[in-house]
Amino acid sequence: MYLVKTPFVLRWIYPSLVWRKKTESKVIYLTFDDGPIPEVTPFVLEALEKYQAKATFFCIGDNIRKHPEVFQAVIDGGHLIGNHTFNHLRGWDTDDDVYLENFQRCQELVQTNYFRPPYGRIKKSQVSKLQEEQPGIKIIMWDVLSGDFDVNLSPEKCLKNVLKHACPGSIIVFHDSIKAFERLEYVLPRALAVWHKLGYRFETL
Repeated sequence: MYLVKTPFVLRWIYPSLVWRKKTESKVIYLTFDDGPIPEVTPFVLEALEKYQAKATFFCIGDNIRKHPEVFQAVIDGGHLIGNHTFNHLRGWDTDDDVYLENFQRCQELVQTNYFRPPYGRIKKSQVSKLQEEQPGIKIIMWDVLSGDFDVNLSPEKCLKNVLKHACPGSIIVFHDSIKAFERLEYVLPRALAVWHKLGYRFETL
C-alpha cells in the first residue's frame, strides 16, 4: 500500500525533511532512485536530454561500485547526485549504527549533502544521527510517488498518477531500476512532453 500524493500529516510529523519546494514558478523536481544501472539509467539520461531537463539521482553505493561508467554519465549530464545508502537499507528494520555506517559507505562515493532513505522509511533517531554526523544534510522525500515500482500498476495508470498530482514545486519519484522499467519507459517521455508543453522547467534539487 502506498499513496501517490503525500498527505500533509506526514509533512507535519517530519518537518525537517524536504517534501516539496515552495515556488510559484512552473518548476518540477524529477528524482530517480536505485541506480545507476546500465539497463535503465542511459534511457533516463537520453529522455531528460531531449528536454534539457536536469534531475536528481539518488544512487545506491553498490550500484556505483558495479557500474562506475554509468554513474559518471549521470554526472557528465549535469545532474545532481544523492545518497541512497550502500545496500538500499530499510531504516525501520535497521539498527541506527548499521544504518549510519551504510550511509557513510555510500557517502565515500557520492560526496553529497542530499540523502533519500530507501522506501521512505527512516526513524526519527536516524534522522537525528544523520543531521549530527553531517551538518547541512538535506533529507529528501517527495510529494508525488509515481508507483513505477508496482508491477501490478499499468503504465497508463502510472502516467495518469503523475500528471494528475504534479504541480509547481513537486518532487516526483521515479526509479531507474529493472523492476520499474516497463512503466518508466512508457511514462517518462510522455510526462516530460506534457509538462514541457505546459511550460514547466525541470531542475535539480
